[in-house]
Amino acid sequence: MAVSGFSAEWLALREPYDLTARAEAAAALDLRGMATRMRRGARPLEVLDLACGTGANLRALAPRLGDAQRWLLVDNDPQLLAALPGVFAAWSRAQGFVLRADAEGLHLEGPDWHADVRWLRADLVSALDDLPFANMQLVTAAALLDLVSASWLDALFERVRRTNAAMFFALSVDGRVQWDPAVEGDEIVRQLFTAHQRRDKGFGVALGGQAPAMASARLAALGYGVAQACSNWLIEEPAMLQAMIDGMSSAALEQGPDTQALVRAWRAWRGMSTTRSRMHVGHVDLLALP
Repeated sequence: MAVSGFSAEWLALREPYDLTARAEAAAALDLRGMATRMRRGARPLEVLDLACGTGANLRALAPRLGDAQRWLLVDNDPQLLAALPGVFAAWSRAQGFVLRADAEGLHLEGPDWHADVRWLRADLVSALDDLPFANMQLVTAAALLDLVSASWLDALFERVRRTNAAMFFALSVDGRVQWDPAVEGDEIVRQLFTAHQRRDKGFGVALGGQAPAMASARLAALGYGVAQACSNWLIEEPAMLQAMIDGMSSAALEQGPDTQALVRAWRAWRGMSTTRSRMHVGHVDLLALP
């Protein structure tokens, strides 16, 4: 699946789990301290958000970063970008924040932070060089690193290094998947799903679960100070469990067509037991300071 292939419905379904997982990691990663350092005085923090989807990364980070912020959200999916004003309006109402729209974009205001938000449609594969890295103090993305290749990651890191910006990458899968209770077929489906995650998502051979370790090593080699924290999903609700079952089984069948009988049996059993199952999915948040 290409980055532009994620639906707004899937992004909305996963966002509560992402927020809970981010909270797990927050204590170990001093995002506000990073923002204060990178802001260099009274200037707004300039943030570039890659593969932004419907803006979930901003919604999670802006209140934690605090003070003045300017965000540029980048995605290649026009439908997701078109949804941004409505999604931010609903979020602002629910949180009691202030939202104003103008010709330039949106202005969001919380109790101790405010952010000007613009967005840009761009292909992160072909147009990486066209993005305004030179103006940025923080480059961030969520659920992206495991989709990209090592060569694309190196190209991104080199561009950011030249600007001396910080980097924060949330919710990269690390390959850990555990079901409770375990049943026959879990491990085979997990292996097929993991192999499928390494397929080309438009950036070259994807890093999949190797992304956090590889990104950390490459950033350290560039002279960055790197901190990591687990941001794991714990899924118990039937709707999300069913979405994971459907997604994993479809990927497993695509990866191993000869395992059709086993995967279909696994999918059927798991689908009938969503009210008495739980699932752990391992993710890592990574903060890199120049």
